[in-house]
Amino acid sequence: MAERDFDWNEAEAAPDPSTGGDSGLPPADTGKPKRRRWLKWGFYGFSFLFFATLIWLIVTAPLGRALEPLEEPALLFVSQEGQSIARRGAIKEEPVDVTALPAHVTRAFTSIEDRRFYSHWGIDPYGVGRAIVANARAGGVSQGGSTITQQLAKTSFLSSERSMKRKAQEAIIALWLEAWLSKDEILSRYLSSIYFGDGVYGLRAASHHYFDREPQDLTVAESAMLAGIVKAPSRWAPTRDLKGAQERSRQVLAAMVETEALSEAEAKVSPARLRGTRARLPTGTYFADWVAPRARKELKPGYGVTRVPTTLDADLQRIAVRSVINAPIGDAQIAFVAMRPTGEVVAMVGGRSYKKSPFNRATQARRQPGSAFKMVVYLAALRAGWEPTDMIDDSPITVDGWTPANADGRYRGPITLREAFARSSNAATVRLAEAVGRDNIMRTARELGITAELPDAPSLSLGTAQVSLLEMTAAYAAVASGRYPVEVEGLMLDAPTRQSMLGRAAQMDSDEEWAPMLDLLYASANEGTGRRAALRVPTFGKTGTTQDNRDAVFIGFAGNLVVGVWVGYDDNSSLGSVTGGGAPARVFKNFMTSALSVDGARGPRLPREFRLPDPHQGEQKQLPSPVPEDWSDLDSALGRLGREIGRILDRL
Repeated sequence: MAERDFDWNEAEAAPDPSTGGDSGLPPADTGKPKRRRWLKWGFYGFSFLFFATLIWLIVTAPLGRALEPLEEPALLFVSQEGQSIARRGAIKEEPVDVTALPAHVTRAFTSIEDRRFYSHWGIDPYGVGRAIVANARAGGVSQGGSTITQQLAKTSFLSSERSMKRKAQEAIIALWLEAWLSKDEILSRYLSSIYFGDGVYGLRAASHHYFDREPQDLTVAESAMLAGIVKAPSRWAPTRDLKGAQERSRQVLAAMVETEALSEAEAKVSPARLRGTRARLPTGTYFADWVAPRARKELKPGYGVTRVPTTLDADLQRIAVRSVINAPIGDAQIAFVAMRPTGEVVAMVGGRSYKKSPFNRATQARRQPGSAFKMVVYLAALRAGWEPTDMIDDSPITVDGWTPANADGRYRGPITLREAFARSSNAATVRLAEAVGRDNIMRTARELGITAELPDAPSLSLGTAQVSLLEMTAAYAAVASGRYPVEVEGLMLDAPTRQSMLGRAAQMDSDEEWAPMLDLLYASANEGTGRRAALRVPTFGKTGTTQDNRDAVFIGFAGNLVVGVWVGYDDNSSLGSVTGGGAPARVFKNFMTSALSVDGARGPRLPREFRLPDPHQGEQKQLPSPVPEDWSDLDSALGRLGREIGRILDRL
């Protein structure tokens, strides 16, 4: 008789012999056909999933995926001197070959992760059963049943989704890997790609990161610690919990004894300790966060850590941090940036503590610069033909129903532009701005590189636009260098590229713009509101204090450094009596006093048209500060100390 395929439908339609056909007996239990139907569709479903997964693997999943580098390589930022600053991103180094590793290294992983690795076919029913029993006894998940092959399948080809579908795919891929690869190849791929915590993937990277040695040189204790990390890398990374990692390594050593990978005597070793220098590097800093996006755009995927030279000066950065820490600002926040007149950032502090708040107030915050913006107003006036010796009326003015008041409440009548700028007269500045034209002021701001939205209102001249400290400092760098705009840079570029950028800048007119603007900034920093920032070398700068003392700013330059300092609260609350001529100016001076002594870089040559005032004549002409001595103090005790320091500085 000819054979034919078995027909499930016919089987379901055939009468059950146990019923006796039409004998009238009660019908048998109909649950069996239903169970058969479920079995049939389950078989169909599994078959479809198996073949679909198999086709997907053949077409799209390369066997070497676990050996490929990460799409976004780790970045190691280094200062101008070559000192490591910070590491960003995950690290994955070149693959390891288990045949070249000592037995105690590989068996540390198989003993704790998959004891029957060399005997199963990708799925270990015995291991699954053992895990079920152990978990039942523990009342929770204490062991996993996944083999090393399954873990490789999951990490290389699947998402972290927890579902029966993903578990089935994991099993199918594990069988596929076992069919195409040898056990040593599977283990090599596993050890080359598994996560070891602290942003480190693969055994080679982990060996370098934690112990500063090659994988083949790992000791028994170090191998046990690394094998112990794999189960919970975020929890047992030794940089996070060294004691926990050491305790976990003892469990690994015990497992190695049970599997006869080690004798009891060989397992009696001292716990491993961290030796790697990379592990001590911060993964984020204000400066590193700022330059990282630009660096990633210019780099390609690769193994290991990509070294990224930056413009940061390690010595100047340390001085900046110290100056910020010692600033008498109570619990207020602070931002600091120092750059060359050509735009290379050499120091940056975005707040009091990166750990508590990585928000960078030097680059991300948009705050009002206050009177520090007056530099733009007066530069626009100089371009329009005004001169520092021209007279401007310092008397109350009303524009569009708004009447700005001078900070000290005094109005001096006709005064020179130089005195108006040094005293930071609001009334005189608004009168000058209306005469020059807001359009011209906005145009000047744009040419200086300020991209923030500028309100077309009379208050614009008093710095009511929301501008970052970095952008305002770059505008001052344009005046320091005499070229605009200044393109800020944090990465160390090759000489031709940087020269090309500098070549795009326009030159200020020395006679009509550059020298007169330097004269105004010198007057402000040495005779006016910014005199607490004055150094023994030519100092230029301007203070800024916004309404209700919500922001206090000083931006200035000396030598080959341009520095911006901002003090304020994140919630925009008042600083009380703190002004730009107080704490920010002192931070500027404290930094510059040390920085100029170690920097050694010469600043841009000043224009021939600029002449420094005679120092003795300057003492006689020095304007009394329009800001009361105690305005920058936070309490009475600090006020007395501040006044005493002020008296000492005044005698210098």
